[in-house]
Formats: sequence, C-alpha cells, structure tokens
Amino acid sequence: MTEHHSLAEVGKRLPHGVVCLLSALRFHGLTTQAPFEVWVAIGHKARAPLSRTPTLRIVRMTERLLASGVEKHRVEGVEVNVFSAAKTVADCFRFRNKIGLDVAVDSLREYLRHKGKVDDLWRFAEAGRVGRIIRPYLEALA
Repeated sequence: MTEHHSLAEVGKRLPHGVVCLLSALRFHGLTTQAPFEVWVAIGHKARAPLSRTPTLRIVRMTERLLASGVEKHRVEGVEVNVFSAAKTVADCFRFRNKIGLDVAVDSLREYLRHKGKVDDLWRFAEAGRVGRIIRPYLEALA
C-alpha cells in the first residue's frame, strides 16, 4: 500500500470521477494537509456512489469543467483521473467557501513556488470564472 491507496480505490469504484481539491493538492504535493476524505468531482447529473470506504466528498461540476485539466495517473496499477495542479488551484478559488480561502491562497503560493506556470493557471481560472477573484492574490504573490 502507498499513501495514495484511497485514490486507487476511488479509481476502481468511480472511473468517471476526477480527484479534485484537497485530495488533488495532496497528490501534487501542494499542501501538507492530509484530508480524511477523498474529494471527487462528478457531473451534475451523475449518480453519487454509495461506497462507504474510503469516505468520499462529492463535488458536482458541469461537464465542460469536468473534462478540462484531467490527467491520468497510475496508482498501484489502477488508472486514476486527477485534475492538473493548475486546474486544482483554480478550483480551490472556485470552491473557496467549501475548503476555505486560506487553503486556496496557500495552494496558490505553493503552486507558484514549485510549478510556476502562470499561463496554465490563468487559463483555468478564466474558464472557471474566477479570474477576477484570483488576480489580486496572483499579483501579490508573483
């Protein structure tokens, strides 16, 4: 078992879901928090899974947002859909009321320190309609 074992379980049980927000931040190494739930994005009309383990935190997105920024990774031999680091940071600002603004700002800081591709981040922020929200933080940290 690896530290991402719960992601492999989610990949098996929910192949159309995408690991997002706090779980994706942890996967990309952009946070030190270890969420006790696996955050998974699914479509608005998709049926929520009834699995008890691992505990899931479901986030609903439009099909357009759900399809953009998805990367496929192998975790314990299972293909798992995970949002890219830039898409995850933009989504943190989009869902800042669920995860907290402090988490969103910290993820932006870590993204700029490690990844540094502002163009990708800006593209996902504009697509998610959070460009004007993220702009002041981006200007302050850049």
